[in-house]
Amino acid sequence: MKDSFVFLAEGFEEIEAISVIDILRRAGIPVKTVSISASLQVTGAHGIMVVADVLYDSTIFTDAEWLIFPGGLPGATNLYEFAPLQGLIQNQANSESGRMAAICAAPGEVLGQLGVLKGEKFTCYPSFEGKAEGGIHVPDKVVVSGKYVTANGPSSATLWALEIVKETLGEDAASEVASGMLLYPKTQQDTVNMFG
Repeated sequence: MKDSFVFLAEGFEEIEAISVIDILRRAGIPVKTVSISASLQVTGAHGIMVVADVLYDSTIFTDAEWLIFPGGLPGATNLYEFAPLQGLIQNQANSESGRMAAICAAPGEVLGQLGVLKGEKFTCYPSFEGKAEGGIHVPDKVVVSGKYVTANGPSSATLWALEIVKETLGEDAASEVASGMLLYPKTQQDTVNMFG
């Protein structure tokens, strides 16, 4: 399986980043955290410091399985303003197999402003939907559309990450990870029923 990458910028939303890293690794999906700055140490929006696996400038992203973007401010804005990442996102959008996932402010702030959500259904943190010109906003917790998985905010981070697992490895793998986390306390009920 190809590597997936979670991009970290100063001011990222910690629960969104850590949830997706943890859940993808539980599922056996190879994922690396990427700092877009010159330091591996990246501080989130709530002052939690994370040490990334690699620096953007020293990483090759050819044939990435997923490019994954946590939200948070100013994290999502910092991701959007990082010019090298803009080119990578466009390449991934134009590739046949590459997929992308974004949550909270990132669907609008990052993917939307680059125009890659045009014609795609998506969700995001309220007030960022207008930045995705041509996208079709759906006010759900998690939305899958084509090669994109988007979510609306921190409370949806677990569901978002499990949906990425489902899109990569199938429903059984996602259910196995969810069950191992005790997301289903007694029966295999739908996660949407658990959270909303």
